[in-house]
Amino acid sequence: MQRVSRASVSVGDEVLGQIGRGLVVLLGVDREDNVADSHYLADRVAGLRLFSDEEGKFNLSLQDISGEALVVSQFTLLADARKGRRPSFMQAAPPEKAEPLFEEFVRFLRSTGLKVETGRFGAHMMVELVNDGPVTILLESKR
Repeated sequence: MQRVSRASVSVGDEVLGQIGRGLVVLLGVDREDNVADSHYLADRVAGLRLFSDEEGKFNLSLQDISGEALVVSQFTLLADARKGRRPSFMQAAPPEKAEPLFEEFVRFLRSTGLKVETGRFGAHMMVELVNDGPVTILLESKR
């Protein structure tokens, strides 16, 4: 996820989602992920303190600042590029498993009261963002 001052996601000329201050969440679903993992990650996204307080310290969460989230599915995060010249995506969940978990992540994140925008699962999307910091954090489900 990346802390942003603004971001948007488009397919062709259609803007599917756009946010102001908040987080862009690039979400990859692993073959072994489950509903509990999606809830865990959504809770972490909402509550992780990545925004500065008056003293410049990371003391405020997305919820604290009433920030927004843009969630984009990205199976390429599961790429294994350790061998050869073409990455392997064997660890990425197949679409029939990944899409429901992506939707559950979004549903749970919305249940926290945050404004959540999304791209389109499985589509070729254009993501534009202004990374604020830059701040980029890698979150993984607990295992």
